[in-house]
Amino acid sequence: MVYRYESDEDAFVEHPEPGSDLSMLGAGPPPPAGPSPSRFPTPSLPRATRMALPAPEPEPLRAAAPVSPPPPAYASAPPPAYDPAPPPPTGYDPAPAAAAPAPVPRSGGGRLWQVLVGGAAVLVLLALCGLGAAALLADRTPDPQPTPSYQAGAAPSAQPEREDLDSRDTDQAPLTAKELFAGKELAVNDGQPAYQVLKTQSSGSCAVAATDEVADLLVRLGCSQVVRGTLRAPDGTHLVTAGLFNLTDKVSAERARDRIRQLLDERQGRFRGMEAGDDTEAIASAPARVGWQVRGHYLAYAVVARTDGETIKSGDPAVREILFDIIELHLNRGVLQRRADGGTASQPTAGPSATTGTQDGASEIPGD
Repeated sequence: MVYRYESDEDAFVEHPEPGSDLSMLGAGPPPPAGPSPSRFPTPSLPRATRMALPAPEPEPLRAAAPVSPPPPAYASAPPPAYDPAPPPPTGYDPAPAAAAPAPVPRSGGGRLWQVLVGGAAVLVLLALCGLGAAALLADRTPDPQPTPSYQAGAAPSAQPEREDLDSRDTDQAPLTAKELFAGKELAVNDGQPAYQVLKTQSSGSCAVAATDEVADLLVRLGCSQVVRGTLRAPDGTHLVTAGLFNLTDKVSAERARDRIRQLLDERQGRFRGMEAGDDTEAIASAPARVGWQVRGHYLAYAVVARTDGETIKSGDPAVREILFDIIELHLNRGVLQRRADGGTASQPTAGPSATTGTQDGASEIPGD
């Protein structure tokens, strides 16, 4: 339905008269300003991002000014301004929203120290793991053998192996006169007078150093060599002929040692003394004291006589000292010990057992 104005005056009537049709159309309370209420009203809560202001104090009452009646509903009045946040109803004073706490700035220095300490701990752990792995690899890796560097004229540094003196098979080097008597003097004890070396001899025939049954015994037991020498004792009144017989093995040397005493007691042979020039004839012909001892496959012996040819009394301390010096200290602990240290020894050689005796002089000395 379209309403048409009868005249321009009807469209612009500001105050219709009472009782007119226009006043009847505008009867009743005026509609509220603003948008129409919703079917589903929402509670009027303050916005979180908007701070509520305290309610203004009521102003004093004033005389009401005459208010012009509102224009009719059909008047083309401008639309009221829209307020998206309507004020709360009268008498309701909402509490102001609590202000959000200001963010606390974090300490940058503490965070930086934590990063540095953590990084240092990781580096230390990695270093320890690397050292452990390197040590494990070093233990499992065999040491490389160094390549020997050859130097012209350099002496070999290998230590000589020990010799087994129990057999000639393991001690094959022959004896030499220089090995037994290296110089013109033989010093047995430090600080004591030396023996004077008058003559030395090395022979492949053991019979030149013994007579009769004693010589035959040595040959039968495989004696292959004898090295001997004649010395003058430090006291000047005694002469000594001493040396080593080279037998096959230790068993043959021990058999010779045990049999010689019986032959000497029965006067079926003797050890020969060796002359060494003027004033040494007594060592080959005068009564003498003899001693012998076994070490390995060697038989060591010594013959002692007085330079004046007199008979030596039994138990003469000077003769006993000479026999000990020559047989035990020089031949055993000196010559044979050096030989044992220069070869391979599977087991230590048994200690020597010394034996002494007396033999008569001889009228002639064949073979000298």
